[in-house]
Order: sequence, then structure tokens, then C-alpha cells
Amino acid sequence: MISHILDFPRKVKDKVVEIVEKTKKIGNDDPRKIWHAFKVGLALTLVSMFYYYRPLYDGFGQSAIWAILTVVVVFEFTAGATLCKCLNRGFATLTAGALGVGAKYFADLFGKEGEPIVLGFLVFTLGALATFTRFFPHMKRRYDYGILIFVLTFSMVTVSGYRVDEILELAHQRLSTILIGAATCMIVSLVICPVWAGEDLHKLISSHLEKLATFLEGFGSEYFSFSENDQSGKNSKEDKKGFLEAYKTVLNSKASEESLANFAWWEPGHGCFRLRHPWKQYLKIGVLARECACHLQALSGYFNSKPQAPTEFHKNIQDACKKMSIESSKVLKELSTSITTMTQPSSSSSATHLHYSKAAVDDFKIILTTTQTLLYSNKLDLLQIFPAITVASILIDVINCLEKILEAVEELSVQAHFMKAKNNEVSVASLPPPQHHQLLHRGIVKPVIDVDDIEGGAAVAYSAPEVKPPAGK
Repeated sequence: MISHILDFPRKVKDKVVEIVEKTKKIGNDDPRKIWHAFKVGLALTLVSMFYYYRPLYDGFGQSAIWAILTVVVVFEFTAGATLCKCLNRGFATLTAGALGVGAKYFADLFGKEGEPIVLGFLVFTLGALATFTRFFPHMKRRYDYGILIFVLTFSMVTVSGYRVDEILELAHQRLSTILIGAATCMIVSLVICPVWAGEDLHKLISSHLEKLATFLEGFGSEYFSFSENDQSGKNSKEDKKGFLEAYKTVLNSKASEESLANFAWWEPGHGCFRLRHPWKQYLKIGVLARECACHLQALSGYFNSKPQAPTEFHKNIQDACKKMSIESSKVLKELSTSITTMTQPSSSSSATHLHYSKAAVDDFKIILTTTQTLLYSNKLDLLQIFPAITVASILIDVINCLEKILEAVEELSVQAHFMKAKNNEVSVASLPPPQHHQLLHRGIVKPVIDVDDIEGGAAVAYSAPEVKPPAGK
């Protein structure tokens, strides 16, 4: 017991130090969070003047508390989220207040006995209809908070109007203070170090493509690099294993992307982003990036099953698969840079790298055709080469997905009026194949295999590929 009492000051000190370190880390990671806390405190101080300043308090009375409540509820981290809640709350309060007052005077026409019945019917009808509209996806996404405030305000004004005679004064005071609180939030959020949801979405999509590129670059360098020294290869894999985690954040980004796109829709034009910026196109790129990340997740499962003693087939496809992975990584990096700098990708080297990755796919197919002949002659074990074939097929799916991502980024560049790069555009049709692929693309390769049966086994001898030139050559 005494030891616990003596250790208490040390535990308190350690806890304080831990809290300070966490606070410093949060501030260093994103200084905008410090500014957000400052802006919320400033907005609360400004609306509190309705209580501190006597003339304002005499004008609004106890209803001034609604201004403070509004600031606490609607002030969000990004300017778009703040505008969304403020405008939803303002229009919903205005509409519901007007309907509530109208419902009060309409119910008065039915006398004292009929008034509560009419008010109850109106509350039920509008409350049920408004609540049902929250199930519509479009309404849920953009106006859910406004519908909620509408139901709340209409019910409060209608019900309280049954016992309060001066219903107009009550509605006016509450509406005024709510609008003042919302206006204060919007001004502070837009003027003092604004945090734009659209800018965050723009950076998020760009970082997704960069993370996918990091994985492909690391996977191509590690999985298809065979070393005679197993221990050194094992150490190298452990040292460079960090790229395996790069794609995982992309898989779980759907909710944050949709939220940022929704809030960005409410924001005014700012910086390089126009008023009607194509935020939906970012969501399309995000969907394709997650599709690509799913393929990468399948690739990561094969990383730990890398063969310790690679077969001749593994060595034959090594260059082609490595080229597919590395060139795909370069395509994603170019597209990420294009989004970051807001330049058109058609003027970059994305088409060049995509062309080379497709050439590597053709080379792999040629090698696979040769391997198929060996399988038919029972000279090669399918189970031994199946993982490598699966990895290569997944890489081909990644390349197909990259074409869709490239088209989506090009469409974004047109809709968002991205700048044209200074360098001249590269025509894919004018690009020659890579140096080590020229022979493979001149004609049709027909593999020739001579098998000499020897007692006690079989020796397989590979002759040089017979190349048939195309007709007319």
C-alpha cells in the first residue's frame, strides 16, 4: 500500500509526459488541427457576447443560448463540412419555423378542442414524410442533417405554440440566433486558415496512386530477384518489406473519399478548384484504385511463398514479369504526379511505360506457349510453376486496370481544365519496342523442341526458336 502511494507522483508525471508527447505529435502531424481548435474557441467567444453584452441579451433573451449550441453542433474541421451543416441548419430552421407558425394559425381555425388534434396530425404527417426522405441516397448524402433539424424545429415550434401565445416572437428569436451562430461559423471557417475538403480529396487520390506504385515497384524488385545466397535474399526481403503495407489504406478509403467529395460539393471556388469542380470523377478514380489494390492484395499473398530454389521457368519469366511490375509502377507514379501538379497525363510518359508493360505481357505469353508444349510432353511439373503463372496473370490484370485509371485521369484532366505540360506529347504508335523485345515482335515464334529418349530418363534439348517473318516481308 505504501509503495503504491510512493509511486503515485511518478505515475502522474509519466502520464503527463505521455499526454504532452501525444499532443505534440498530433500538432506536428497536422498543424491545421491546432488552428481548428482556435477557430472553434473564437466562434464560441463571439456568440457568447449575446450573454455578456447587455443590449444584445435584452434583444434576444434566453434564446441567445441557441447561437452557442449552433456553433458547437455545426463547426466542423473542413470548410465544406461546416458550410454543409450551417446551410442545412439555416434553411431547415427557416422552413420549419415558417411551417410551424402556419400550422399554429391553421389549427386555431378548429377551436380549442380541434386544435391539438390538427397539430398532432400535422406533426405526424410532416415528421413521417421528412423522415422517409432520409432513406433516399441523394437526400441522405447531402441533406440528412437538414431534414433532421427540420423535423426537430417544426415539432418544437408547433408543440410549444400550443401553450405560448407569442409564437411569432419565439420563432423569430430562435431563428435569428441560430442564423447568427451559423453565419459566425461560416465566416470564421472561411476566413481564418480554411481547411478545404476538396483539396484533401485531391491529395488523397494522388497519394492512393503513389502507394499502389510503391507496392508494384517493391514487389517487382523483390519477388523476381533470385539470389544464390538464401540468407542474403531473406535479409533483403525483411529490410524492404515495408512496401507490402502501402496498398492497405487504399482498400479502406471509400467512406473518407465519399465524405470529402460530399463536403467539397458545398465549398465555393478556391485556389485551382473551380466552383463546379468535377468531384465525382475523383470518386471514379478511387473506385478503380481500390480495384487495383485488390489485385495487389492477391499479389502480397504470394510474396512469402517465393521459391527458394527457382526453376528454369521462373528464371525465364523473371525479366518479363519484372518489367510488367516496374513499368506499371512508373505509370501510376506519372498519373499521381499529373493529379498533384494538375497537368494533363497525355503529355507525360505514362503512355510510354504502359506500352512497355504491354510488350512484357506479349513476351510472357510467348514463354507460356513454349511451356505449354513441355507440359503436354510431361517434362514439366504444373504444380511447380503454377504460383509463378498466377502472379504473372495478376500482373496482367493490374495492367488492364491501369488502362482504366489512365482513361479516368485523362477524363478528369479535361473536365477540370488541367494545364498542358510543356513537353510534347508522345504517340504510342511511334514508340519502338524495348531493345530486348525487338526479335520477339518481328514475326511469329514457333518453338522447336527435340526430345531424345535415353535409358533411365530423358534429356530435353532446346533448339533456337524458329522465326517466321510476316507475310509480304
